[in-house]
Amino acid sequence: MQKTIVVTGGTKGIGRAILIRFAEAGFQLVTCSRSADSIEALRTDLQARFPQTPLHALPVDLSRANEARRFVDFVLGLGTSVDVLVNNAGYFTPGRLQDDAADGSVMREMLAVNLLSAYDVTRGLLPHMLEQEGGGHIFTMCSTASVTAYPNGGAYGVAKFALYGMTKNLREELKHSNLRVTAILPGATLTASWEGVDLPAERFMKAEDVAEAVYGAYSLSPQAVIEEILMRPQLGDI
Repeated sequence: MQKTIVVTGGTKGIGRAILIRFAEAGFQLVTCSRSADSIEALRTDLQARFPQTPLHALPVDLSRANEARRFVDFVLGLGTSVDVLVNNAGYFTPGRLQDDAADGSVMREMLAVNLLSAYDVTRGLLPHMLEQEGGGHIFTMCSTASVTAYPNGGAYGVAKFALYGMTKNLREELKHSNLRVTAILPGATLTASWEGVDLPAERFMKAEDVAEAVYGAYSLSPQAVIEEILMRPQLGDI
């Protein structure tokens, strides 16, 4: 049976690179995005490059619990195993905690997008992954901001610290099951998040580097797990 990878936020950047890497390995692909247009652009690209690879995609906003549930139901409705889950959806809003809006809206948004989306999708798919034969692997896309406080990191940094903590707890809870858990902590990667920054491309990691690290961690024997992968550009943080 063809294996399946689920990548949230898979139409751009690191998520897209991961889908492509696993398509090269023969996986069926499942993803989501807030933008239906981005999904169609991805579909066109992948059908040209991997015409025999199924792609199932749904436009949803995972920061909303009901939308995350809809995506979970979409995945379960495919009737396939979930061999790899990559919680990749998220984005960065810069700023200091002391400058947040008085109603705390920035913090709540960053938690919803970067933490609760991963929690809701993982929690929804976990029973299915525990019951399926052959095991599975859960990756969460954390950040160097999960272990290093940056001056303008604010609510984003808090959310990424929390996501890292969630991943460590999942690893502990699931170590006696057939599910492996890995935290990915990439530094500056050349994606749309850095558009407009006046730095050469060579100063950044490539999204394909992160994808290769994910695939490498997945490819180990079931007796081994890489608990976390911390990646930075060769010259360090930006």
